[in-house]
Amino acid sequence: MFKIDLKKRSWQWITLMFLAFIWGTSFILMKKGLESYTNNQVAAFRIFFSFIILIPLIIRNLNKLSLKNIKSLLIFGYIGNVLPAFLFTKAQTQISSSLAGMLNSLTPLFTLIVGFLLYKSTTKIYNIIGIFIGLLGALGLIIKENSGIFKGINSFALFVVLATFCYGINANLVKFKLKELTGIGIVSLGFLFIGPFAGIYLLFSDFSKTFTTENYLINLGYIALLALFSSVIALIVFNTLIKYTSTIFATSVTYIIPVIAILWGIFDGETISGFQLFWISVILLGVYLVNKNGNQQNI
Repeated sequence: MFKIDLKKRSWQWITLMFLAFIWGTSFILMKKGLESYTNNQVAAFRIFFSFIILIPLIIRNLNKLSLKNIKSLLIFGYIGNVLPAFLFTKAQTQISSSLAGMLNSLTPLFTLIVGFLLYKSTTKIYNIIGIFIGLLGALGLIIKENSGIFKGINSFALFVVLATFCYGINANLVKFKLKELTGIGIVSLGFLFIGPFAGIYLLFSDFSKTFTTENYLINLGYIALLALFSSVIALIVFNTLIKYTSTIFATSVTYIIPVIAILWGIFDGETISGFQLFWISVILLGVYLVNKNGNQQNI
């Protein structure tokens, strides 16, 4: 029987690919939810469903809640999860999933900036170079496949940029302020504070237009899948990965998400081009440089 050991580089990469696979589906799941529900309802359902799923883990970890970590958990919940959830669904009412995915690749850069400004963190020059190489690869891959992507840019794209900044704050918070909690403890206790808020919002929400749409129950199911995989499972794995690697390496998952989209295309019968292979290689080079020399103790 094999054992997952995140101290080993191979398992770190496997975990990163696993996260990319899960989060690579989140944009399309949000899009499906928006067919029947408002952007705020999709975000609130995502948070509330996650809270319901996490209740057993919340009960198990309640004894770990203290005055020392409650402030950080509130920031994790509201700035790291509530705000991005609402910002992304708001943005996707006016911009494409492809553009949202491209802008999501700004996360490692904001993680680096926030870590330096708030926590005086340092990192090696080749790790910084890796950030920009990975970003270049992600942009190249997405732009090549969506030549008209920039035609859809408008002020709503700024919502995604703000969300990635929140992710940068969150990654550093997990690394430097919540060291004593496990990935499961952080996610469960974080959602303890935001789940009821989402439930109250939904209680007073207007669903009259929702019931006039087709497949509103199926689309609610898509949101439930979004909560289970993209919030609960992915966040637990992501927060655990940060503790064994670095915030920059963990957030570089946003570079690999476009690669996963290409692989889904191949599975569906599409072919892969030489340009796609080139940009995928650029992305992997960037992620390799980000994680070069272990980098466990840096950003």
